[in-house]
Formats: sequence, structure tokens, C-alpha cells
Amino acid sequence: QVQLVESGGGLVQAGGSLRLSCAASGRTFSGYTIGWFRQAPGKEREFVVGVRWSGGTTYYAESVKGRFTISRDNAKNTVYLQMNSLKPEDTAVYYCSAQAGYKSTYANPRSIDYWGKGTLVTVSS
Repeated sequence: QVQLVESGGGLVQAGGSLRLSCAASGRTFSGYTIGWFRQAPGKEREFVVGVRWSGGTTYYAESVKGRFTISRDNAKNTVYLQMNSLKPEDTAVYYCSAQAGYKSTYANPRSIDYWGKGTLVTVSS
């Protein structure tokens, strides 16, 4: 059974940094895109960033380019999201995701195969 467990959320001031972790278990993830989505109150879930487990190709939403960095530790089956220069509009629940098959729909939440339960990030102004 696939499990994605997020950690690292919290409260931070604008301009600060946080690092989220996603511990993946239950199968091997070669051939998967592991990513992060976020959902702010009253808004739809949106793609933030993704990485191909094998090869390491990364994808970023325009709104986070230059501020967020995704990385992975294959030995630990863990993906990290380093978030710098945080803004109040980054406030959301952040969800770890996994999609099989290296599809072009990696940014579509309806195409995701597995989700974590989420971790709350609050950025104060």
C-alpha cells in the first residue's frame, strides 16, 4: 500500500524559509513523478512542483520558480521541497503526490494516483 507522509509545515514570516519532506513507501517509485500541490482556503488544488523519480527532471509552477526547489533522496525514498522567500499568498495546505508513468498530466490534480494527507504552511505578513 502506497503511503506518502508529509512533514515540515508551520508558521513563518514573509521572506522566511521552510523545508517540507515527503516520505514515500509501499512500492518502488521508479517511473513515477513525485510532486507537491497546494490548496488555499476557498481555492482549487494547484500544482507547485514535481520531479521524476528516475533521472530527476523537474517541473515548477511559474509562481514558485526561483523560490522553491524540489529534491529527492532515492535511498531514503524521500522528496524535499525547499521554500525560500515565502509570501503570504503561499499560505496553503501542501500535499505530496505521486503519478505513475511520466505523463504530461503531472500538473493535473485529477490525474494523480496517490496523495498524502497534507501539511499546513502559513506565511504571515
